[in-house]
Amino acid sequence: MVWQPLLVSGHDDQADRPVQVLIRGDVVTMDQGRTIITDGAVAVEGSSIAAVGTWAELRALWPAADVIGDADCVVTPGYVNAHQHFTGDRLVHSCIPDAIDSQEAIFGWAVPVHSAHTPEADELSAMLGAIEAATNGVTCTVEAGTVAHPDSVAAGLARVGMRATLGRWGWDTEGVPFGAPADEVLAAQAELLSHYPAGGLVEAWVTLVGHDLMTDELVAGASELARARGAGMTLHMSPHAGDPTSYLARTGRRPLVHLDALGALGPHLLIAHAVHLDDAEIDALLRTDTAIASCPWAYLRLAQGYTAAARHGEIIRRGGRVALGCDAENAGDAVDILRAATLFVGLARDQAMDPFSFTAQDALALATIDGARAIGKAHQIGSLEVGKQADIVVHRTSGPQWAPRSTDPVRQLIWASDGRSVNDVLVGGRQVVRDGRCITVDIDHLRDAATAERDRLLASRG
Repeated sequence: MVWQPLLVSGHDDQADRPVQVLIRGDVVTMDQGRTIITDGAVAVEGSSIAAVGTWAELRALWPAADVIGDADCVVTPGYVNAHQHFTGDRLVHSCIPDAIDSQEAIFGWAVPVHSAHTPEADELSAMLGAIEAATNGVTCTVEAGTVAHPDSVAAGLARVGMRATLGRWGWDTEGVPFGAPADEVLAAQAELLSHYPAGGLVEAWVTLVGHDLMTDELVAGASELARARGAGMTLHMSPHAGDPTSYLARTGRRPLVHLDALGALGPHLLIAHAVHLDDAEIDALLRTDTAIASCPWAYLRLAQGYTAAARHGEIIRRGGRVALGCDAENAGDAVDILRAATLFVGLARDQAMDPFSFTAQDALALATIDGARAIGKAHQIGSLEVGKQADIVVHRTSGPQWAPRSTDPVRQLIWASDGRSVNDVLVGGRQVVRDGRCITVDIDHLRDAATAERDRLLASRG
């Protein structure tokens, strides 16, 4: 398409704006027209995007601004990770065996490790996870809610500079760590919403563990709380066939049909996984505009039947909101949304046996603007447009996967590259990654503490 500069006002006025930084490269805007500007630039003023245009245009307007990137770079919006456990798995990264079933991995390993976490371990874990995410281009993360010490996690995320939603343990079944009666769980969730209101870099959501580990009273009350406070909500459901079996035995209905009957579904709700759904559940999900966070690497790592049962591609084709997640460091392991996007689209194309069904553009959309839409933040992030937050990723193209450069930077980014080509990252206009390294927290200063915590947590499991 013909490029028209996306400036807030005329050039004469623009020159007076206090733009501090210009981001240079082939700018993949992910706007409605999917505009790509060869040798383009993004102007950053404070925490937001002031202008998007060609390098020549914007450099002429702001000749003194600092520059990140160059003509050979590829510039994209920051990536959205819609489901990540910031505590627990991180400090025993890739230690849980893969030759066990998913229930043993979770309840025999991950949950006991979570129960041994101290506030200091939670902060360390969150920092390590956020550093890996940021260096792979993730600028916004939905924390999955399995947090015992949310203030510690918030502190770790703030130190790194990660945009995130934050939750805490929410389940009212018996015999589990951090469990409580429904009214106590809801009171704790409400308190967290007040402590981390919407609008901050870290904001609270209502978070439940989900599965069949919550009473009807809890899930209905949590949904009502989220609606009343204008907050997001997330829970886990049906990554494997066990949840449908359990709900049918207890309620006579499949999980999403039951949640729909309780009034719990809706645009405020992001369901992690939702792999094993039937027609009625998909209809309920689409009718209520409930969103899904799909974590394809986790399902393959845990052998949960994704390739046999998943209908996420169909849900997208029918207008549903889907985002991508990386889940946990023993369920997918790598915190790299581009890696997840490539896998998701490749599997969806193969399931449909249709090369026109999903493309590299769809993969990048899931990682950016469609992911932002699924978590209710498309007005704020997900594309490089004037007025949005300056969450920006700069990819270097000096690696062998970029030689020679494709005529389509998105196709090459998705099918040939991944987060390893990320060089610079800004979150809300603040640079958090430079030359491929996190500059807000030095990971090398955390390595000894991480190793000591790994040993302590594994020993605590027995």
